[in-house]
Amino acid sequence: MKLLCIAVLVGLMSAPVLAVNPSEVLKDPAMESRARDVSQYLRCLVCQNQSIDDSDAELARDLRLLVRQRIKAGDSNDQVIDYVVSRYGDFVLLKPPFKASTFLLWVGPALAFIAGVIAYLMYFRRRKLASASPQTAAPLSDEDKKRLEKLLNGQN
Repeated sequence: MKLLCIAVLVGLMSAPVLAVNPSEVLKDPAMESRARDVSQYLRCLVCQNQSIDDSDAELARDLRLLVRQRIKAGDSNDQVIDYVVSRYGDFVLLKPPFKASTFLLWVGPALAFIAGVIAYLMYFRRRKLASASPQTAAPLSDEDKKRLEKLLNGQN
């Protein structure tokens, strides 16, 4: 039983290695190395958090084949990436370029963090001010004092 669990864990850990099918691998090791390098920059459009080299999705397979086809055609790594971006847009890049259309993508997390810190500080500042200066009630009028005295003595 223990051996079976170990075998399953080893199989699960090696799953990303199996993403590139042997039929996709180029015969020239230099070209295959270039294809792997380019694939590390391209996002699987289905999985969105994996490179096309790590994904088992059918679209990732198609993109891997496209990359290898462009490399066999003689394109440089940058030309291959530019070609894929021209077809799928900047979203296909795991690290999109910093430009106007991706500004929020790059700056958004920092803005959200700053807004969270400001909200946190404002919350605790208000809480501190509320506990430091307790609310004082307005003084009772003579009529209210008489009425309170009657209520405390049990008279209506």
